[in-house]
Amino acid sequence: MKPSIAAKLAQLADRLDEVNLLLASEEATRDMDQYRKLNREHAEITPVVELYHAFQQCQADIETAKELLDDPDMKAFAEAEIEDNQTKLAQLDRELQMLLLPRDPNDERNIFLEIRAGTGGDESALFSADLFRMYTRFAERNRWQVEIISASESDLGGYKEVIARVVGFGAYSKLKFESGGHRVQRVPATETQGRIHTSACTVAVMPEADEMAEVEIRSEDIRVDTFRASGAGGQHINKTDSAVRITHLPTGIVVECQDDRSQHKNKARALSVLAARIKDKELRERQAKEAATRKSLVGSGDRSERIRTYNFPQGRMTDHRINLTLYKLDSIMDGDLFELTQALLSEHQAEQLAAMGED
Repeated sequence: MKPSIAAKLAQLADRLDEVNLLLASEEATRDMDQYRKLNREHAEITPVVELYHAFQQCQADIETAKELLDDPDMKAFAEAEIEDNQTKLAQLDRELQMLLLPRDPNDERNIFLEIRAGTGGDESALFSADLFRMYTRFAERNRWQVEIISASESDLGGYKEVIARVVGFGAYSKLKFESGGHRVQRVPATETQGRIHTSACTVAVMPEADEMAEVEIRSEDIRVDTFRASGAGGQHINKTDSAVRITHLPTGIVVECQDDRSQHKNKARALSVLAARIKDKELRERQAKEAATRKSLVGSGDRSERIRTYNFPQGRMTDHRINLTLYKLDSIMDGDLFELTQALLSEHQAEQLAAMGED
């Protein structure tokens, strides 16, 4: 174990002793907010410290066994004990490093999912709809809720753009690596001669922001325009100026929302999306700075990067960041993303472990 990691674990063990004393004191519940914070901290660091104590015990057992090596009657037993404990020590070392990996504070959040058609015209818009269905089915498998915030449909029933809010514990943790360029290779429904076409869509996954606590949107920094909604929705939706367009002047970010009949609801939704985009912009700028000093393949936050190809004639999906190819495209498009999302998370954790080794 690296000395820096051992020092951090020793600090955590000391901190747990300190938290235990604070929680046991008579004044612990006088400040309930502080009491809850201490309980959360206790719950977070206890598993790490318990594993660290097991690691220390394993080290002690090895040292004890080494003292028996000079005894002919105990040598075989001692050698077996040392070998078993060294294997256990290596496993504990890796588990401790995993527990010490920095936690993403956004992992448990809801998300905003944005899918935009790119090159490929109508076929790209149709594929946007296919991707949206894929993520919706994945959300259903996780028992999350999906709420369409805004949608711009194409003539053939696809989406030029669709924005949805996905509500569910851990939504961001499982979908945060989906941002980027998605390429599809298939024979479009509009193709009469059976030729394979290539088109692309862009996906953005953004953690939902707490507007009040995290993102300050000042009234003087935004311009709000109202207009009559267009597209599907029947006669009523086009009778009033219910659609809302909000422009954030400092960043140039523009958000439109017109899916609800209520101007008030559309404005509230647009402000939520705006807050998420501002937060996301700050996050990607930070990731870009980190990438300048340390290459991160999975969590780079680069939206222009082509991250994945869906090849329908071959029935395969390839994620180019981790060189993963799966020949089960039908089930993937039906929302079976568990193997893919776990592989991306494992690769990201491996990158974090490598970064810890460099520190």
